[in-house]
Amino acid sequence: MTRVGLAVSTEGQQFSMGEYTVPDPAPGTVLLRQELCGICGTDIHNWQKGIEPATMLGHENVGIIEALGKGLTTDFNGTPVREGDRVVFHPRNSGMIYGYRSADEPFSGGFADYIYLSDPESCMIKFEAPPQVGVLAEPFTVGVHCALRGDVKIGDTVIVQGAGPIGMMCLIAARISGAGRLIVIGGPAGRLELARNLGAHETIDIMAVPDADERREMALGMTPGRAGADVVIEAAGFLPAFPEGLELVKEDGVFVEVGHFVDVGTIEVNPHRHFLRPNLRLEGVWGSRYHHFTRAVAVLQSSDVDFSAVISHVLPLERVAEGFDALDGGYELDGTTAFKIAVRGSFGVDAG
Repeated sequence: MTRVGLAVSTEGQQFSMGEYTVPDPAPGTVLLRQELCGICGTDIHNWQKGIEPATMLGHENVGIIEALGKGLTTDFNGTPVREGDRVVFHPRNSGMIYGYRSADEPFSGGFADYIYLSDPESCMIKFEAPPQVGVLAEPFTVGVHCALRGDVKIGDTVIVQGAGPIGMMCLIAARISGAGRLIVIGGPAGRLELARNLGAHETIDIMAVPDADERREMALGMTPGRAGADVVIEAAGFLPAFPEGLELVKEDGVFVEVGHFVDVGTIEVNPHRHFLRPNLRLEGVWGSRYHHFTRAVAVLQSSDVDFSAVISHVLPLERVAEGFDALDGGYELDGTTAFKIAVRGSFGVDAG
């Protein structure tokens, strides 16, 4: 029986929804019924610049196995899988990343009814927790990568710049890694309230305190002996946050840069003052790899952290554009603060 499904393509800043024939999985591959797909900050930054050519976006996904290609019987960890199982998958594979392929592959991104993992080398893992948790597998993997690269230790003071989803995933990863004091700098106020609910001990609202020098004094005052943080993670993705964050690291500390996944320009720093004098270590995090993903998925399925609280809205495919508009600076949708927005296809679930 021929399947058909809806999928959304993006070109420039325009979204187009069409109906397409759904492929049957080739040997070693898998077809999923899409449950939820997160709108990522990288999607937003690329969309702001204009996406060319037409692309099937959506790389933060959770779905149900619709059909298995011949020979595929286990997930990446060797766990048996069958039709009807819920799975998550890493967007990387041996070819172009899922969620960044052209419109010639209409079910290669998550803003669709189905997603086809066409590469037999895909990292797919059976997932027992709810889809509102599974949709965070990819962003939480980035947070895990940041905590590992920052070498967060028991009792460390950690500052996270940015109160968006990646910032929150870094916060959670630092918390479960043993950080003793967690400080989040960002906004708006609703996001900072969520940060406190997820474990932040202190927050600084950049809208209430717009002056960077004043924020620095406040942040240093929140660290033991005003010495600065053992680890600072820049997850805001705004250029001025980079030099600001460098001045919050204590001597012999670590600065982890993850916010600028998209090139938005350059900014001046002082090599002597920002790097040499504090004896600072700079770590750059470029997404994640399979070994980060397997760690993150294990935590998502076993932790008592309320990951689903991060999902503020679930929208149907036809409202994708509204989700992007809300995350383009206003951070409000349907009268409430927009945090992590997920998109569901015909088989998806609501926020509850």
